[in-house]
Amino acid sequence: MAKENVKIIAKNRKARHEYFIEEVYEAGIALTGTEVKSIRQGKVNIKESFASIDNGEAYINGMHISPYEQGNIYNKDPLRKRKLLLHKREIRKLIGYTSQQGYSLVPLNVYLKNGLVKLEIAISKGKKLYDKRQDIAKRDAQRRMQKHMSPKNY
Repeated sequence: MAKENVKIIAKNRKARHEYFIEEVYEAGIALTGTEVKSIRQGKVNIKESFASIDNGEAYINGMHISPYEQGNIYNKDPLRKRKLLLHKREIRKLIGYTSQQGYSLVPLNVYLKNGLVKLEIAISKGKKLYDKRQDIAKRDAQRRMQKHMSPKNY
């Protein structure tokens, strides 16, 4: 099997802080040519975006892809709804999860994999404020332990 070339274009750093990640899926995105060129230049933002399922099809809403400079009349609306390319069984599984109370679909990464634009979406459940504080406390404790264990302290 050939080695996969993966280049991360955009990350949703807040997603792991705001949500418990249950399962992660890789999906393709139906894009136009100028959108792909703009993504290759790194002009994409997924911070305010979310995924939804309408009529048995998955979509990404609120993903901002800046218009391509040389695109002129071929540029589309930067915030338009884009279709996600998933297998039918994956969509059925996502429908089952999102129908439960508190679960949502959150994009994690946009990346290029072997020349194709891919999106990593996660089934997630929102964290409460005390959960976020616990995560911050754990991270700080790990940082302090690493600092004291470093070789320059001996």
